[in-house]
Amino acid sequence: MRRKGVRRQGITALAALAVLAGGAAGCTVRPAGEDGRGGSPVRIEVPSRTPSAAGTEPKSPEPKSPEPKSPEPESRAPGGGRTSSPAAPPARVLWSPGDSGRDIRELQARLRQVAWIFQGPTGTYDEPTAEAVRGFQGKRGLPRTGVTDSVTWRRLLDMTHEPGRWELYLMGGQPADAPDPRCGTGRVLCISKSSRTLRWMIDGRTVSTMAVRFGSEYTPTREGVFRVYWKSRDHVSTLYDSPMPYAMFFSGGQAVHFSADFAARGYGGASHGCVNVRDEAAIARLYGQVHNGDKVVVHW
Repeated sequence: MRRKGVRRQGITALAALAVLAGGAAGCTVRPAGEDGRGGSPVRIEVPSRTPSAAGTEPKSPEPKSPEPKSPEPESRAPGGGRTSSPAAPPARVLWSPGDSGRDIRELQARLRQVAWIFQGPTGTYDEPTAEAVRGFQGKRGLPRTGVTDSVTWRRLLDMTHEPGRWELYLMGGQPADAPDPRCGTGRVLCISKSSRTLRWMIDGRTVSTMAVRFGSEYTPTREGVFRVYWKSRDHVSTLYDSPMPYAMFFSGGQAVHFSADFAARGYGGASHGCVNVRDEAAIARLYGQVHNGDKVVVHW
């Protein structure tokens, strides 16, 4: 019996040591309750949670309040006053009254597309052009300066298409292009649809040039090589009942002649197939020099 008691005491001591060792791993011995009855000998704590005060649940850590930012220093004007944000740089001026050239023709052609200019491009930034730019700017909430800056130009580009050569030289005045090779010999009315000009040439030499207008897409001026077969100084069209002074017929009812409509409206209109000249003095001189049988070349 003594040997068993010693053995039991040894087991009890080992159990106590195990309990103490378990407490280091998260287990604790629970005391008896108020009623004197012992509870469960150990209570398991979750190792990952921080033990809380006796009898309370562990609280989650409260979120930290963001630290207040230091106010950014304010810009101060001389004298201590506050300054506003820096203004955007002004738009770059591209063209202004007095400028001239091909770019001004394009500006005027695009303004004509949106009905701010009605006459043809002149290539000179005159007062009507400045007034048209002011109107375009005001309609779109831009400063009405009358000069074309980068903002105005970008807005105009967005609303229009690239003008073709005929739009750039709507009222004539364009340079004549190189003569067709078929115009190199003899007496020739060398007429270019590309530059809308007529060259009066003798043996490859240009005697005079003038702006001309052609038929519409429904009544086109025929292209090719022809001959002047009839001249009529004060001709009146029997088909359209319209005057055709200084008419020089070269293909059926198509002729080179003066056109009062061309002189008044420019390229805003078209002929019924004839080659219109708007300079009456120039066509009068030409009429006196051209003979029946002289060659006519109509080309692109």
